[in-house]
Amino acid sequence: MKHLLTILFLLLFGFQAQAQNRTKERLTQLMESQSVMGLSVAVVKDGKLVYTDALGWKEEGKVALQTSDLFRIASISKSFSATSIMQLVEEKKLSLDDDVSDLIGFKVQNPKFPETVITLRMLLSHTSSLNDSEGYFTLDAINPAKNTNSAKVYNEYEPGKGYQYCNLNFNMVGTIIEKYSGERFDQYVKKHILDPLGLYGGYHVDELDESRFATLYNYSRDSAKFIPSPAAYASRKTELATYQMGYSTPIFSPTGGMKISAPDLAKYMIMHMNYGKGEKAKIISKKSALEMQTPLSADENYGLALWKTDQLISGVALTGHTGSAYGLYSAMFFDPEKKYGFVVITNGCDPMEENGYIKVIRQAVNVLYEEWVKP
Repeated sequence: MKHLLTILFLLLFGFQAQAQNRTKERLTQLMESQSVMGLSVAVVKDGKLVYTDALGWKEEGKVALQTSDLFRIASISKSFSATSIMQLVEEKKLSLDDDVSDLIGFKVQNPKFPETVITLRMLLSHTSSLNDSEGYFTLDAINPAKNTNSAKVYNEYEPGKGYQYCNLNFNMVGTIIEKYSGERFDQYVKKHILDPLGLYGGYHVDELDESRFATLYNYSRDSAKFIPSPAAYASRKTELATYQMGYSTPIFSPTGGMKISAPDLAKYMIMHMNYGKGEKAKIISKKSALEMQTPLSADENYGLALWKTDQLISGVALTGHTGSAYGLYSAMFFDPEKKYGFVVITNGCDPMEENGYIKVIRQAVNVLYEEWVKP
């Protein structure tokens, strides 16, 4: 029996070594065939992190990318905000059907539909009828006392009866988390999600090790060059000096400002894959996790900061989110039933698309699926 177990171990080790070598070779070829600065990836299989790697540059031509490097992951950040909301709902501090006007402290109402309440659920699912036409870096954009053009943030359709992806939705969500938890937004997420799961990262750039930040680059097709985006990790010390709890929250960007490594993002993904239970802690209930993963619209397949797709890998149903900002592109997608998933992050690439996804991201995910999961 012992001899048989040894043989099985060696076979498994051999398979993994071969898969690692093939994956690195194929990802390297992918990066060489397109314009890519750096690529950090992670694979979860059978509910466990089985592979992680980093290729290319953290700083162009100077510093190689490492798996421990941090990225501002853009809109995948929204799921951290939604997870926080579900925790507060479970504590009965909030309800998904609460009127946002009551929660936020000023009138949030589509003037074309004055009888229709805009709810917290609508913010989380992008069905609020809001848009980003007045910006989203401050709540002044939608506050009628601060912006005479605030009516422009509302679309022509009735709240709850249409879909438009809107970053302002989630900067408002972050503010609501702050008001009803009594904790500053960045500190809430760290204390209630990151720390229990044993993850390094956060929304507050000044509290993180800046030597671990992967420089983000916008790619210029005209010059075929990568242009650094220092604003991605800009300090918030000045804004914090006059910070107003329950209003200044957008400076942390609940909609896109999480900084984390690919392996730690994969460990966070495992929590959602296991319907709220991470490797080290239970973060939300199964009911809450299922609610986040269940699409509210058959047209958009978007739930609460997570959506379903079968186009990232053709014909394979996955749940997750993408991100794009400052030249970065990211993806976190998983199958909660078969217990596998992928994280792919690039700190800069040619933003060519394929099947509605950034080509480099989509092709990298397919490489990981073919080498580690596909029967």
